[in-house]
Amino acid sequence: MQNGFSKVVAGFLIGAVSVGGFAVANNNNVPVVKACIDNKTKALFASTNGSCPKGRSAIDIGATGANIKSIAQSVSASVVSIKISTATGSGSGSGSIYKSNSSLSYIITNNHVIESAATSGKIEVELNNGDIFPATIVGRNSEYDLAVVSIRKGNLPEIPIGDSSSIAIGDAVVAFGSPLGLSGTVTSGIVSALNRPVTTGSSNTESFMDAIQTDAAINPGNSGGPLVDAQGRAVGVNSAIATLGSAFGANGNIGLGFSIPINQAKRIADELIATGKSTKPFLGVLFDPVFAGPGLRISNITADSAAEKAGLTVGTIVRSINGFKVNDAVTAIVRIRSKAPGDQITVVVDSGSSTRTYNITLGSAPSLP
Repeated sequence: MQNGFSKVVAGFLIGAVSVGGFAVANNNNVPVVKACIDNKTKALFASTNGSCPKGRSAIDIGATGANIKSIAQSVSASVVSIKISTATGSGSGSGSIYKSNSSLSYIITNNHVIESAATSGKIEVELNNGDIFPATIVGRNSEYDLAVVSIRKGNLPEIPIGDSSSIAIGDAVVAFGSPLGLSGTVTSGIVSALNRPVTTGSSNTESFMDAIQTDAAINPGNSGGPLVDAQGRAVGVNSAIATLGSAFGANGNIGLGFSIPINQAKRIADELIATGKSTKPFLGVLFDPVFAGPGLRISNITADSAAEKAGLTVGTIVRSINGFKVNDAVTAIVRIRSKAPGDQITVVVDSGSSTRTYNITLGSAPSLP
């Protein structure tokens, strides 16, 4: 991060204490109508007298804006707390129920939440009602900081999935999770920025995020929980926060939170559930680390890669990818990894005497667990 900010992963807290229920941090006063939500299918039904039959819960739906109370009521049952115990310590994070059949439920979370228990240790998932189940890692992806775990409990309410490509700066969003181990916490805010290049983790397990930036309060323990839109549909996976650094006090929310777009998370999760592994798009270039810019100079091209097939050459300078100027390697990597294998990207290259635009179909490579 620039301007004195340090990157901090929002998720792993030693000795966190969990409590039940859900706490709404912010409410909007908007006109509301009464409705009923099916406890299993999450379908909405009209309520003629403000009451609901057995199996359905009464909620308020805002006529305008985001009604945080209604969103909390409809989404909270799909959000879980995740607790990790290993020989070296314990930690906590969050997740959301992505898919559920008659006997098994799959939960999306961050890789950094569960990676310490990847080889040994215990993972437990606590549902919104307080029930606790042992969890198994289905698959994980350190390069996107995503993971899927499963529990042997079926017919759980799946979180509604939105479209992260349709959100805009200024849209209302709500963050769910277990900050500092306080399960069922709900905070609200707006989309502050889109397509923010963010990296987390160490150099050998670095993750690259085409992040949704939000001012909804996100704190350690929120990692893996959903960011939802005004209709209660998941548009992101809360993953990281920016902090002022240790010189300014303890790490915590300062209104700069980052979420992985749900469209990206969904692709990774589907692959992990299907095969236990996942892929990443592959261009096949290396950039000269000493080149001062502007742009990025290509120092190497992988044989038979998408870059070679498209005609890119060593020594030329990449100016932009998909309309985004690229003056550092992180931005270039994020722009590429925001796409899926087989997608087409537009690369503008300067060879010194001329500028040329390439339309390149990305290849595929296995992602690191």
